[in-house]
Amino acid sequence: MKKLQLAPRTGELSFSQRVSRISVSSTMAVMMEAEKLRAEGADLVDFGAGEPDFPTPDNVKEAAIRAIRDNFSKYTAAGGTSEVRAAIAYRHATDFGTSYAPSEIIATAGGKQAIFNLISCLINHGDDVLLPVPYWVTFRDVINYAGGRAILVETREEENFDLTAEMVKEALTPRTRLVIINSPGNPSGAVIPAPELERILEVTASHGAWLLTDECYCHFLYEDAPFSVASLPGAKEHVMIVGSLSKTYAMTGWRLGYAMAPAPVVSAMVKLQSHSTSNPSSISQKAAVEALTGPQDSVQAMLKEYRRRRDFVVEKLHDIPGVYCTVPRGAFYAYPNVSAFLHSGDRHGQKKNGAASANDLAKRLLREAGVAIVPGEAFGTEQHFRLS
Repeated sequence: MKKLQLAPRTGELSFSQRVSRISVSSTMAVMMEAEKLRAEGADLVDFGAGEPDFPTPDNVKEAAIRAIRDNFSKYTAAGGTSEVRAAIAYRHATDFGTSYAPSEIIATAGGKQAIFNLISCLINHGDDVLLPVPYWVTFRDVINYAGGRAILVETREEENFDLTAEMVKEALTPRTRLVIINSPGNPSGAVIPAPELERILEVTASHGAWLLTDECYCHFLYEDAPFSVASLPGAKEHVMIVGSLSKTYAMTGWRLGYAMAPAPVVSAMVKLQSHSTSNPSSISQKAAVEALTGPQDSVQAMLKEYRRRRDFVVEKLHDIPGVYCTVPRGAFYAYPNVSAFLHSGDRHGQKKNGAASANDLAKRLLREAGVAIVPGEAFGTEQHFRLS
């Protein structure tokens, strides 16, 4: 056979504009750096990863083992089996009083894929998406990837980062197609009260915008009663819900999430998913059915422990002079203000005392103290960091 004579590739490697608009997930970057240091023998205290440190419940693991032994390892429908979609509908109806049909539900490879699919299906180049600050890191990048424009809605730390209907109303633009809410919130732990959620729905619906509500932490509430805006009369045609088993059942690595939305939206998501990952893991789907329909004791046990940890962490943070932390009402994060330890440098840009930014502080804590945190820049604020 004649030896190929291929010319070497020349020029700078370029990527699509879509990929060039996004960055590596900051939380994933912290995890990768922490893993690298561990591999080098470092002893770390890791507050970076946004995942439970509890094991997946035994009954859920046993369901997965049965699925493997029963050879349930083939393709399923791209949007998930009818069994897992029925289980999702059952759990949400039981906990929040909603009523969804299987055609209004899609199972995805984690809640992150549900968000990616939803935004990709709904947002065109130039559409506006309202995004409250602080926000979960992936929201802004997915909006950018889709060609949308993130309209940042600033919440106030002195008001516990609470989002109000008035804030949403003032931020709406003629091109607003989607409003995103995340309650309980990552990274702040803020919880939007049920009456305020109803007012936000009224504002978005009257504007003709979709309301996307990220409910991934919906079972981790410390003071408020469980509530879903989709339970309100007539809400379903205006609301899209994203959920996940990752946090509720300590199943981050199983990659099983879902979205609930009007059937045409779900059909579009299934179409997109059929050309990307196809179905989520068949084994994970069987495990999810058990998690959603089986005993819920593990969820309450985690909530009790998270409440204890929340109280302890906030107290200890407030013991540090110059640190202030709002008390999270949900999720499992603390989001302290560390502005007392930051500075902007002098007019020559040279460092004085303290850290140049929250990002710089995070790097120093990891390098000098072996403590992994996520800097606030990842969430849209510059004076905070997140502890998980």
